Amino acid sequence: MTSPRSDRPTPPSGGAPGQPQYADRAYRSMAGMVGGVGLIAVACWLGGDAIANGKGHAPWLAIAAMLLALPLIVALTLRPAVFANSDRIRVRNPFRTITVPWAGVDGVRSSYSTELLAGGKKYQLWAIPVSLRARKRAARQTARAKAAGDDAFTPGSGRRPTSQVRSQRPAPGTDPTVRAWSDQALSELRDLAERHEGAAGTEEATAPVVRWCWEVLAPAAAGAIVLIVLLSIG
Repeated sequence: MTSPRSDRPTPPSGGAPGQPQYADRAYRSMAGMVGGVGLIAVACWLGGDAIANGKGHAPWLAIAAMLLALPLIVALTLRPAVFANSDRIRVRNPFRTITVPWAGVDGVRSSYSTELLAGGKKYQLWAIPVSLRARKRAARQTARAKAAGDDAFTPGSGRRPTSQVRSQRPAPGTDPTVRAWSDQALSELRDLAERHEGAAGTEEATAPVVRWCWEVLAPAAAGAIVLIVLLSIG
């Protein structure tokens, strides 16, 4: 489950030509990042203890295990992110990075996971996990506000909204329904995709560009090989 407040996207990126350009919108799972830092701390603590106090092959096994585990932890928790601006979307998944101009995006959808459709292929957005629990909580907040007669999203409301509802308060003039962070992020990405739908570009220029993350795969593979060798020789 992600935090609606902590995972809020950054301000919009640049728009039409001639308008000032801004930094990419960045989408990350704060819960995943916090969990990743905790796992790295535990792995370093256990591995460091084995290296310092272990006997025989134990220190070497600990080094190989850390060489395998640490890159995988970073890849699965800290690395995933989605960056979007007025020109393209860049999806940074655990083991590869997918870059697609908006003209080449066929759609963005959400079911049990969030997915980017481009070039006849489907790419999962690891940085925007779907939380059914967050969806239910957002629906309860909306229903509770309506049932209490407290329109927390209308200027001049006679009652002060609760802190939970206020934390996800939409901008004036927008849909007042409270939504989970993942649904809000998908809505913004769909809006960017629709805004640039039909943009000119050749098939090659709009094709997804996929780059494998060798800085993660190489050390993890080396650690796995060393660990297998050490275990095989006893």
